[in-house]
Amino acid sequence: MKMSQSDPASKCPVLHGANTQIEPQQLVWWPKTLNLDILHQHDTKTNPFQSDFSYPEAFADLDFEAVKSDLIALMTTSQNWWPADWGHYGGLMIRMAWHSAGTYRIADGRGGASRGNQRFAPLNSWPDNGNLDKARRLLWPIKKKYGDSLSWADLIILAGNMAYESMGLKTFGFAGGREDIWHPEKDIYWGAEKEWLAESDSEGSRYSGERDLENPLAAVMMGLIYVNPEGVDGKPDPIKTAHDVRVTFARMAMNDEETVALTAGGHTVGKAHGNNSMEHVGPEPEAAEVEDQGLGWLNKTTRSVGRDTLTSGIEGAWTTHPTQWDNGYFHLLLNYDWWTTKSPAGAWQWEPVNIKEEDKPVDVEDPSIRCNPIMTDADMAMKFDPEYRKIAERFYNDPAYFSEVFARAWFKLTHRDLGPKSRYLGPDVPSEDLIWQDPVPAHPTHITDSQIATLKTAIYQRDIPTADLIATAWDSARTFRGSDRRGGANGARIRLAPQLNWQGNEPERLARVLAALEAIKAEQGIDISIADLIVLAGSAAIEKAAKAAGFEVQVPFSAGRGDATDAMTDAESFDVLEPLHDGYRNWLKADYTVTAEELMLERTQLLGLSAVEMTVLVGGMRVLDTNYNHAQHGVFTNNVGVLSNDFFVHLTSMEYSWEPKGNNLYHLVERETGAVKWTATRVDLVFGSNSILRSYAEHYAQDTNKAKFVEDFIAAWVKVMNADRFDLK
Repeated sequence: MKMSQSDPASKCPVLHGANTQIEPQQLVWWPKTLNLDILHQHDTKTNPFQSDFSYPEAFADLDFEAVKSDLIALMTTSQNWWPADWGHYGGLMIRMAWHSAGTYRIADGRGGASRGNQRFAPLNSWPDNGNLDKARRLLWPIKKKYGDSLSWADLIILAGNMAYESMGLKTFGFAGGREDIWHPEKDIYWGAEKEWLAESDSEGSRYSGERDLENPLAAVMMGLIYVNPEGVDGKPDPIKTAHDVRVTFARMAMNDEETVALTAGGHTVGKAHGNNSMEHVGPEPEAAEVEDQGLGWLNKTTRSVGRDTLTSGIEGAWTTHPTQWDNGYFHLLLNYDWWTTKSPAGAWQWEPVNIKEEDKPVDVEDPSIRCNPIMTDADMAMKFDPEYRKIAERFYNDPAYFSEVFARAWFKLTHRDLGPKSRYLGPDVPSEDLIWQDPVPAHPTHITDSQIATLKTAIYQRDIPTADLIATAWDSARTFRGSDRRGGANGARIRLAPQLNWQGNEPERLARVLAALEAIKAEQGIDISIADLIVLAGSAAIEKAAKAAGFEVQVPFSAGRGDATDAMTDAESFDVLEPLHDGYRNWLKADYTVTAEELMLERTQLLGLSAVEMTVLVGGMRVLDTNYNHAQHGVFTNNVGVLSNDFFVHLTSMEYSWEPKGNNLYHLVERETGAVKWTATRVDLVFGSNSILRSYAEHYAQDTNKAKFVEDFIAAWVKVMNADRFDLK
C-alpha cells in the first residue's frame, strides 16, 4: 500500500507516449501535430533572475561552514507542526535528498537532483515522495536566510549530507553548482501508465516479455523512485524483487556492491511510516486545497504526526539505533529469521522472529516502548539473492569498508548528473578524479591567430572532403546531452572505444579523417589537442562552404579542449550515448515506434537547441552533404557543398509536389513535367508541414535572408561545438 492520490483511476499523472506529445485538447483535434514546447520549456520569462546573475559567483560568496552548522542544528531542533522521529530529522532529510537524486537514469541522463525539480509536479506529488513536502518546508528558514547564494537543488543534497554527518558517517564530500529551474521539466518521460502505482499487467505497462523494463525507465511503477517495497506488484518475493533491484540500480549506473551499500546505508537510519489507516490521508500537494499552501497528504481526521505519521504504509525502523550510523542493519538482517506480516496500514513488510528485546528500536515518541524492526522486500533481497548476500556479509564483517563504499556510492548518487568536475563548487569538493565523472585532462587554451590560420591552410591542402570534416566534428559534439552534461567534443572520445566503432559515426570515414588530422598536428608541430583540431577542421570546412556561397566569414573558435585516454574512459558507461538516430544527418538505425521527427526533437532538446536553431542547422547540414553515408535525401540543391539557403527555397516552393514512396521516403516531383527532382524523409518534410517550423523555413528561404541564414547557421553550429565547454559559460 502506498500514499493515496486523488482520483487516480481517472487521471493520467503525466503525459503518456512520446516526450513530444501534445496537450490533450489539441491531441483530439490534430493528433499528428508535432509539439515543439519541450525546446522552450525554460524560457527566460519564467526565471526571476536578471540576465547577469551568476550562480557560481553567488555561491562563492556563501558562508559554507555557517550553512553546514545551521543544517546540523536543524537536525535536532524539532518543530511542533512536524515533530522529528526520535528528535532527529536525519532520516527525513536523507530520504528527501535520495529521492531528489534517485530519479536519474543513464539511458537519457534525465532526472536527478541538479535542477531542484522535486519542488514541482509531478515529482512533488508522486506517491513515493509522500511527506517530502514537509522536509522542504522544514528547510525553508535556511533557504530564506541564504537566499540566492544557495539553490534549492544544492540545499536539498547538502541537507542529506549533513544528516549523515550528524549521525556519525564521514561523507566523501559535497559539490555545489546545481542551478534551480523555475518551471516543471516537461521533457522527461516517466512512463505510459494511466494511473499511479499501476501493476505490471495494467494498460500502458512498462514491462514486456519476461519482465523486460522499457527504456529509458528505471523505476518499476509510475510514481516510485525505485522498486515496490512490498514486492513485485505488491506481492512479497525477495528473489523476484532482487531482479527488479538489479535492473533499476544498473539503470542508475550502480553495480551490485554499490546497490547493497546504498540499500543498507539508506535504511541504516530513519523509519517507514504506516501506523494508521490510509483512508484518512488527504490529496497530494498538486490536488490540495488553497488553504493547505502547497502541503499535501494531510490527515485532518486523526492525529497525523509522530508515531501516527502515514507515508508509505510500511511501519517501522530498520535498525536498533535509527539516528546513528552503524552496522546494525546487517546485524539484524543476517542474524535473524524474518517473516511476512502486514503493517497497521495494511502494507506487506517483514519482521524478525524471536528478536531480543535489546535489538528492538524504541518508539519515536516514548523511549520506554520498544517496537519490532522491519525490512522491506528489497531489504530481504539483500539476504536471499546469492550475489547480494556475499556483499552483505562482507560489509557486516568489515564495517569500515561498508562505510567507505557507501560514502562513495552516496556521492555518486547525488552528483552523477551534476556534470564534469569543472562544474563543482565549494570547499568540500573531493580532490580525487572519479571515472564516472568522465575526466578530461586540461590543455593549454592559448593558440595564436597565426597558428589557427596555419592549421586551416594545412587542412585545406590535405583536400579532405568538407562534408567529412563537418560530419566528424558534428559526430564528436552531438553526443552531448544537457540532461546530465555528459558527452560532447571535449575529450575527443570519438577516437576511443566504444565511439570509434559506433555505426552512426561511420567508422571507415572517421578513421580516414582522424588519420589526416593526426598527420597535420604532427607536421605543423602546434600544441593543439585532437579534440580542438576536430572542431577547428569542421569550422574551416564551413568557412570554405560559406565562401563558395559568396560570404567571407570566420567561425568563432575557442581552444582549450583536452584529449581523454582509454584509462580515463569507462567504455561501458558510454554505450548509452551511442546515437541510434540523428535527424541532423538524416539517419535512422532502425524503425521506431515514434516518428523520426519526434526523435529529432529529443536529440535537439538534449543538445539545448531551440526550434529556430534546429531549423537552420538542418537546412545547412543538408546542402553541405553531411547526411549519413552521403545519402541524398533532403539535399535540395544543385550546388552541393555550398552553404546556401537552397533547402528552404525548394522546400517552400510551389513548383513541386510531394509523393510518399515507402517507409519514410518521399519524392519531390516537378508539377510541370512530373519528373522526380529530389527525395526526402519525414525529418525533411516536417519543416514544410508543421506550421511553426514552416514559418522558420519561410524566414530563411527569403531572398533577403541569405546572409542571415549563414550567420544563424554558424551561431547554432558553434553552440553545439561548445555545448560541453562549461569553462566558457
